[in-house]
Amino acid sequence: MDHRLDEIDRRIIYALMDDARNTSAPTIAADVSVSPGTIRNRIEQLEERGIITGYHANVDFERAAGHLANLFMCNAPVSERESMAQRAQVIPGVTNVRELLTGRRNLHVLAVGEDTADLRRIARALSDLGIEIEDEVLVQNEIGCPYAPFGPTDETHEAMLTDFISLSGDAEVAEVTVDRDARIAGMSLQEAAQREVLDDDSLVVAIERDDAVVTPHGDTVIRPDDIVTLFSRDGVTDETIDVFRTDDAAE
Repeated sequence: MDHRLDEIDRRIIYALMDDARNTSAPTIAADVSVSPGTIRNRIEQLEERGIITGYHANVDFERAAGHLANLFMCNAPVSERESMAQRAQVIPGVTNVRELLTGRRNLHVLAVGEDTADLRRIARALSDLGIEIEDEVLVQNEIGCPYAPFGPTDETHEAMLTDFISLSGDAEVAEVTVDRDARIAGMSLQEAAQREVLDDDSLVVAIERDDAVVTPHGDTVIRPDDIVTLFSRDGVTDETIDVFRTDDAAE
C-alpha cells in the first residue's frame, strides 16, 4: 500500500535528496521544529516502507580515473523488460539501469568503461542478453536536485500543521507539531479540557514523541515538539490549531 507522506516526511526526503552526506537528524529537526529522535524514527520508517531505497554517491569517473560514462538507450520486449534489466545490472561496468513504462527505448543502461573498447565490451554483453541498443551517448555531467514540492514553503511556521485529512461528513483529522511556548504545552489532556484549552469536540487520538507513539490518556502531558493527531467531528478549526502554537504565531 502507498504510504501517505506528511509535511515532516516530505521535508526529510527533500533534505536527504539535497545533500544526504552532510544532512543530520538535528539539522532537519531544527528546520521542522521537532526533535532529532522524531526525525531518526521517521527516516527509519521511510526506509522500512521502501520509500527511501538508498543513499548514493555521485562520482565523476573521468576525474577519478579517466574513465568514460556512457548511456545506452535500449529496447526490450515488455514481457521480458524486468528480467533483462536485472541481468543487465550484473554486467561489469554497469552502474544504473532504468526501466521505462512505454514506448521504445524502454531500458536505459548507464555504464562506465576504461576506454571505448571497454564500452564496446559492455555493448556486446547487452546484445548477448537480447537487449537491442537503439542509441548511445557519452555522458558529460549529471546534476541532481531535490524534489521542490517537498521543500520548505514561505508559510512554514514553528508549529507546523503536518497533515490534514477530511473524513465523511464534517469530520477531520489533523496532525500538528506542538510549539515550545504553546498554551497547551505542559498541560495534561484532562487539564486542557477542564480549562477549555481544548474544545469538547476535539479528541487527541495519538501523540508521536521522539521515536515512539504514545497512546493518550487523561493524565498524558502534552510536551513541546510532540506531533499530535487530532480528530474533530465538526472539523478542525484555526482556533483549535492555535492552542498548539505560540501566541505570536497564532496571531
